[in-house]
Amino acid sequence: MAECLSQTDKGVVLSVHVQPRASRNELAGLQGESLKIRLTSPPVEGAANKLCREFLAKLLGVAKSRVTLVSGDKSRHKRLLIEGVTLDEVRNKLL
Repeated sequence: MAECLSQTDKGVVLSVHVQPRASRNELAGLQGESLKIRLTSPPVEGAANKLCREFLAKLLGVAKSRVTLVSGDKSRHKRLLIEGVTLDEVRNKLL
């Protein structure tokens, strides 16, 4: 899991691969160097991006406003910044 996480001065950057239109919201292990997340929302008008941020915020126990999309707005491969957390905190909550 270390490949998909990196510490910055603001928090942790998480690389994810999003699978939209899944039957339920869930973590699905690693895919390459990204954490795979299955989401129920379609990839239309930012719905999957919004749900991805909300899902990760809930899993990590942080406010939705602390999860920011850094890159991958129109891609399944995304990088998200989780502010105010450490690498160990994210690793412990996602494992």
